[in-house]
Amino acid sequence: MAEIGYTMLCEQTPARQLVDDAATAERVGFDYAVVSDHYFPWLEEQGHSPYAWSVLGATAQATERLPLMTYVTCPIMRYHPAVVAQKAATMGVLSEGRFTLGLGAGENLNEHVIGQGWPPVNIRHEMFREAIEIIKTLFEGDYRNFRGEYFDLDSARLYDLPERPVPVAVAASGAQSLGIAAEYGDALVATDPDGRLVEGFAASGGEGKPVYGQLAICYDQDREAAVERAHRLWRWSLPGWKVMSELPAPVNFAAGTETVRPEDVAGKVPCGPDADAVVEAVRQFTDAGFTHVALVQIGHEHQREFFDWLEKELLPALRRL
Repeated sequence: MAEIGYTMLCEQTPARQLVDDAATAERVGFDYAVVSDHYFPWLEEQGHSPYAWSVLGATAQATERLPLMTYVTCPIMRYHPAVVAQKAATMGVLSEGRFTLGLGAGENLNEHVIGQGWPPVNIRHEMFREAIEIIKTLFEGDYRNFRGEYFDLDSARLYDLPERPVPVAVAASGAQSLGIAAEYGDALVATDPDGRLVEGFAASGGEGKPVYGQLAICYDQDREAAVERAHRLWRWSLPGWKVMSELPAPVNFAAGTETVRPEDVAGKVPCGPDADAVVEAVRQFTDAGFTHVALVQIGHEHQREFFDWLEKELLPALRRL
């Protein structure tokens, strides 16, 4: 049985509600929680994007047992890897060891804001490799230096470190990023239930390590209302990662998904009150070898009813899986 997580989706939810929702997620029985780390939402209709690390700090104090994780942070442009290491180590302390640092090579949507352009994917992966090396060496303590092609580190030291180094989970979607995940990751992050990624990760050194996935759902007692909401707020996801990572702004995601129909989204996202549909979607991840699956409930104003349904119907059904 996979561990079932709750996604604190910053792109659709006000900051204070994110913290309250995480506390509720702990109460109703989720195994862990992840938080997205964006500068922009994908669509203007989503309407939010608070700073994930402030939300994480507050959440560490509002919860007691819930493991927390970034899903995912990009350490190559908007954040220097030395700053990511400091933030993650502090979270490790504040959460008393409950934090995992999820890392990915990022999206143009969030990283272009610093005005340095968006490198091609092979360069991004080279930068990503250097960034992870810096982060992991800083987790070891003492003063550290680094001279790379893309990043330098000048006599840096983290003074506040948790008792055990923060685990690093690395996102992958193809062969190049999978190699980085296998070399540096304490866990793998992937968005789709692709057994080939899991097998490749295991064969390259990741055997026995956690594998994290994510599943968007749109619970509502009225299925038609759920389909409408999923289309309005989640249509951005259908073009796939190779497109999503390159688009620079919510207006581009809107333009790029003008022809996506409600039924197209409903074909990817379980909509309505059918717990069995969600169980079957989670089963695709577990069958592919995923050990963790984080659920996203689409629509911030519908989280409370989702929690009620999940506690009474969905979680018991998932536990039986």
